[in-house]
Amino acid sequence: MLKHYLLIVLAAGAISIAAPFATAQDNSAPPAPSANDQQAPSQGRGRWGHGAPDPAQQTAHLSKKLNLTSDQQTKVLSIFQSEHAQMESLRSDSSLSQQDRHTKMMSIHETTNTQVRALLDSNQQKTWDTMQANREEHMQNRHQGGDQASPPPQQ
Repeated sequence: MLKHYLLIVLAAGAISIAAPFATAQDNSAPPAPSANDQQAPSQGRGRWGHGAPDPAQQTAHLSKKLNLTSDQQTKVLSIFQSEHAQMESLRSDSSLSQQDRHTKMMSIHETTNTQVRALLDSNQQKTWDTMQANREEHMQNRHQGGDQASPPPQQ
């Protein structure tokens, strides 16, 4: 596990050192705007960036997976924006212990999941439930040492 984190830090360091050289190739023309240019600094770190995901990207991903209607998309976006604001507020709250912050974040996330699921039709809910189960399995594997497959927890 420690080796994994050291490799990530090493790779991030190498990228941060190489990035200025790559961008210094041609400074005569301004870079073309990208979708990420419109995001706040705390957003858009991607799925595994361990940061707050962009609500618009989350909505687009879910829309693609679940074939959401435009009404559902609007409501889901609102739910994700609310979750994002609450999470950012918690991240900046230094009065909470790490454990309390984690507990509150999990509660916010569960509330978001419940609200999103309530907007879905029965077929979408089945797909949503599968997505959530896969996510939970991935998180369990990640916290248990990564590559080792483990049976689901007994209920």
